Amino acid sequence: MSTASTHHVLSRVGERFQAVVVGLVQILLMIIIALALFELMWLLVTRITEFVAQTRDVPHLQRAVQNAFAGVLLVMLGLELLESVRTFQMEHRVRLEMIVLVAIIAVGRHIIQLDFEHVSGPMLGGIAALVLALTAGYWLVKVTGQRAR
Repeated sequence: MSTASTHHVLSRVGERFQAVVVGLVQILLMIIIALALFELMWLLVTRITEFVAQTRDVPHLQRAVQNAFAGVLLVMLGLELLESVRTFQMEHRVRLEMIVLVAIIAVGRHIIQLDFEHVSGPMLGGIAALVLALTAGYWLVKVTGQRAR
């Protein structure tokens, strides 16, 4: 067997292996997203009366709504990851725009869950710098991507 044909066979095996792995990752992500969505809906349905009965003031309401939003963003994060894997499967490349968007959603989810009364100033400054860097990076990716087309 020549070197060229060995390389061709290994390349085809590698492509098939990659396709199987990406397909399994997509299935895994779909299962995780579906379970997360089901759990989020289950929590809403089973705890709605408890939520209404225990909501005494605005801070309690705010915490409950923050947790609900965090759950929704968690599902959205999963959907963006799934889209990123799908794009990789179809185009055989990783889109930087999607990776940065997933990071922005993840940081946004974390910010929503913060208890701002107990977070230090330097921590808030660091989070602000991270948000600024991610959004500036996203903007740059979008601007340079549009110019390249």
